[in-house]
Amino acid sequence: MNPYEAYMKEISQPMRDELTHAGFTELTTPEEVDEFIASTKGTSLVVINSVCGCAAGLARPAARESLTNDSKPDHLVTVFAGQDREATSRMREYLEGYEPSSPSMALLKDGQVLHFIPREEIEDYEVEEIVENLTSSYNQYC
Repeated sequence: MNPYEAYMKEISQPMRDELTHAGFTELTTPEEVDEFIASTKGTSLVVINSVCGCAAGLARPAARESLTNDSKPDHLVTVFAGQDREATSRMREYLEGYEPSSPSMALLKDGQVLHFIPREEIEDYEVEEIVENLTSSYNQYC
């Protein structure tokens, strides 16, 4: 790992920990993404994480807070845009029909997208509005 990559990994670690400590599993390679999509049954929340301010102040807090809802996804996973580029790119292939954006979130069932929240529905929204967006999809699909 070159010095830049090492620095970015160190800087981004707390951003990763924020989700993994909440129960999310990191998918860091295309193979892990493929295995997850192929083998996971039920509902899954996928968070495409990012170093940007709207990920820190809105997306990650909303994803964590949404998990207090009575209905919630069976599985929680995350890929990190700009860090685990190949894994993020592969996950985006499965989010067919949705423009790449980060941060973003998708609710999947058996690998198929049921609900997608792009950056445009995160940036300039309140955490509570994003939580409501997530939990209403949980209540409908989970």
